Amino acid sequence: MIRNLLVRGMIAGLVAGLLGSGFAHTFGEPSIARAIAFEATHEHEDPPALEHHHDEAGNASAVQSHQHDHGDEELVSRGTQAGLGLLTGVAVFGTALGGLFSLVFAFAYGRFGHLRARGASALLALFGFVSVAIAPFLKYPPNPPTVGNPDTIGPRTALFFIMIVISIVSAVFAVWLQRRMRAGKGEWNATLIAGAAYIVLIGIAIAALPRIDEVPADFSAPLLWNFRLASVGIQAIIWTTLGLLFGALAARELERPVVKRMAVA
Repeated sequence: MIRNLLVRGMIAGLVAGLLGSGFAHTFGEPSIARAIAFEATHEHEDPPALEHHHDEAGNASAVQSHQHDHGDEELVSRGTQAGLGLLTGVAVFGTALGGLFSLVFAFAYGRFGHLRARGASALLALFGFVSVAIAPFLKYPPNPPTVGNPDTIGPRTALFFIMIVISIVSAVFAVWLQRRMRAGKGEWNATLIAGAAYIVLIGIAIAALPRIDEVPADFSAPLLWNFRLASVGIQAIIWTTLGLLFGALAARELERPVVKRMAVA
């Protein structure tokens, strides 16, 4: 069964990645192009700029900064990055995420009360979106590839993933707390208490972890906002598609014997 769920999870993740890459190409790439134009303008004013820049999440993006000035050819053209490179990267990410999602679902299925496969998958996707995308975003929101000091890529990457780990651990603790308290407090009250505990833990983490702000003072605020909004949109599309599509595929695998038994009866 786990093998079948894994295959279905990877299929759902691939579809989610393809939809996410389409959204990224439509809404994210224009912001990146404008950010590159901003960098190119400043390079003429300040020549020491570097060739490679990184965003807040630690993702490297090769941009053509000094290549035209020095006559060097790009290793990967900007068109390839925005097209095939983006499609491949997000599709691979979605497929890997779908496989991991299916394994977590296989472990958690049956522990969501009376929820069946579709409901459990949707709820798990919501947990993933909040804990993996939204909570880290509140502390370390992504920046366009041209924003940030390349020398700090290591610490920034480490802090970003530390925030993800803290968020996931806090979410697991909140689920455990809800299950422990629902017998005495009731389902609704236990859920509210667990949700409040998660928010408190995330608030502590946001306050405790060091702040990173490498956005230039003259960088366009609307451009930065549009890029970050597009980043959240990509995550929302991937997690929503994964939760709904995998739920439908998993239901066919997990609930088929029940349907057959009912038909025989």
